[in-house]
Amino acid sequence: HIDPYMGILIRILQLLLSLSLLVFFHELGHFLWAKLFGIRVSKFYLFFDWKFALWKWKPKGSETEYGIGWLPLGGYCAIEGMVDEKEAETGVPSEPEEWEFRAKPKWQRLLVLAGGILNNVLMAILIYWGLSYHYGVDHIPMEGVGDALTYSSVGHRMGLQDGDRPYALDGKEIKYFDGTLVQEIANAETLTVVRKGSRVDLAVPVDLIPAMLETDSALFYIDLPSVADSVLTGSNAARAGVRAGDEVVALNGTPMKLSGLLPAVKELRGDTLMLTLRRGGEMLQLPVYADPEEGLGIMFSADPGKAFGKIHEEYGFFEALPKGVSRSWQLLTGYVDQLKYVATPQGAKSIGGLGTIGSLFPPVWNWLSFWTMTAFLSIILAVMNLIPIPGLDGGHIFFLLIEMITRRQIPYKYMYYIQLVGIGLLFLLMIYANVADVIRFLF
Repeated sequence: HIDPYMGILIRILQLLLSLSLLVFFHELGHFLWAKLFGIRVSKFYLFFDWKFALWKWKPKGSETEYGIGWLPLGGYCAIEGMVDEKEAETGVPSEPEEWEFRAKPKWQRLLVLAGGILNNVLMAILIYWGLSYHYGVDHIPMEGVGDALTYSSVGHRMGLQDGDRPYALDGKEIKYFDGTLVQEIANAETLTVVRKGSRVDLAVPVDLIPAMLETDSALFYIDLPSVADSVLTGSNAARAGVRAGDEVVALNGTPMKLSGLLPAVKELRGDTLMLTLRRGGEMLQLPVYADPEEGLGIMFSADPGKAFGKIHEEYGFFEALPKGVSRSWQLLTGYVDQLKYVATPQGAKSIGGLGTIGSLFPPVWNWLSFWTMTAFLSIILAVMNLIPIPGLDGGHIFFLLIEMITRRQIPYKYMYYIQLVGIGLLFLLMIYANVADVIRFLF
């Protein structure tokens, strides 16, 4: 049993630690490239120090002040000579000092601006490298999923039927059942499924993802078998003879899987239920009283790997590196591909803030889940910063690319005010996302 308030606290702590690491590593990318090219950095801060800082330190002989702010909404690296307010007012830039950002060659400025993005991608690679080496990688064979998928209205309109097993995309066999399957289906033209022993080809609609966003539904849901992960000692199920590993295949004579069993047991609490069990190669029928408070006393497994079987692969230290690179690249390209839906009305509805991000962490502390989610967020942060919005790294890079192509610098005055507008829009987006979280929570 997990206390709900403790679960919320653990999620908040994981979110704060993850965001702190992401922000620090991102700003460190800007910092290191600036230092490499001899550019002065006046401040390097984790979190914002508006009005005051929780901690600050300036080493003797250093031009950089290091610190921790009190507002945990990001962090910053103050690089000398990027955009100066006085120059923005007059429109006449002073002669740049040799240690200023604007005095450096364009290619050096580009690397400084892209340093945070590069570091976030590097961070994801390092995390996935470490996870692959330490934990190995589990794959669920697509064949093992069998007929366990049920489809939403979007899938039904596409021609899918409950129980269809995805087999191939554009003729290429699908080996594993993983988190990228829906995106891979959306990018394909033809999906081949196994239906009652035969293969059926279905055309993939070009608006598959928008249709899912419009209906706020997944393409499919996993209907797991009701396998007992554990049986509580002294419970009614334990006294009736139910064991861990038993699969409940029917309730009161009606075949059902986990999605149907749980609400049925809840509805029938207070009655004695007839469970049909599969134990190894034999079938058993056991009557079990469903206690009004505790139910059956069976904890069912929600792990698809346990239900469908999984292949575990171990990697040596150097063997795990390519795996870290491939996992990061797969996630990066997939997220970039999904960005085109964010600007749609349906995509805007799905935007979430800190509450949505925090809910992605489990309510118990698990280092594998924590580092996996941190790597995922690192890729998201890298992609989001690539968007050419003034105020983000992508906006600065966009201005610099224009300068490199036209060989003319955009006036500082215009750059300054464009960035103010961009920062204002980002704050509005942040407010919108977090208000949307509150509305979802309340309603």
